[in-house]
Amino acid sequence: MEKTLNTAMELYVGEEHDKIRKRLERLMLRYLDDMNIQSLLMAALLLEENFEVEGDPVNLVADELIGIDIAEYIGGKMALFNFFYYDTRKPGILAELPPFLDDAVGGFIAGCMTRLFQEDVE
Repeated sequence: MEKTLNTAMELYVGEEHDKIRKRLERLMLRYLDDMNIQSLLMAALLLEENFEVEGDPVNLVADELIGIDIAEYIGGKMALFNFFYYDTRKPGILAELPPFLDDAVGGFIAGCMTRLFQEDVE
């Protein structure tokens, strides 16, 4: 959780970092209890364990689809933009993870960050 929060906050631009981080942690914990998020994260884990991929080939899109699904499930269509922002920059732990997990975790972060700021507007 600590590495995931650090990664999320690495691309955050704004004030009140400590306050945002605490709110983000609560939001992430809430979504980690969601069976749909658990299922998609488990799918990424199982694919990493059972599907051999060298590097992150450009013709592999299933990893992106998992990340997009997680991001949009949590944060709606707006989260898609955040997903690509995190996916292209690969901050923190995302740079260390294999292809399916980096997109699944990136989608989770993007969805939660998007939801966090949607709640501020609502």
